[in-house]
Amino acid sequence: MALRTCTVSFTGPSGIRHSVEVTAESIYEAAALGVSALKNSGWTDAVSPGTELEIQVREPATCHRLTVQQIRRWCDGVAVSPDETLKKRRLKQLVS
Repeated sequence: MALRTCTVSFTGPSGIRHSVEVTAESIYEAAALGVSALKNSGWTDAVSPGTELEIQVREPATCHRLTVQQIRRWCDGVAVSPDETLKKRRLKQLVS
């Protein structure tokens, strides 16, 4: 898959919208990288399993929504290759 630049965002309980730009190969990878970057920034509200994330892909311009829980379920799903197993393991650690 090709790398794409994405903006990952969510609105926290305080009503503040938080966003970060990441480069990823998939929506799930973008979401996990975004959650990790936002958590590590120290400036965001708490990210819970039910937090809805918005992932905006730059090229082609598309928008997707999923929850942190959906990322975790995808990471726990069956992988089709050893590379995918490693990627899912790494992404699961990012959203934990």
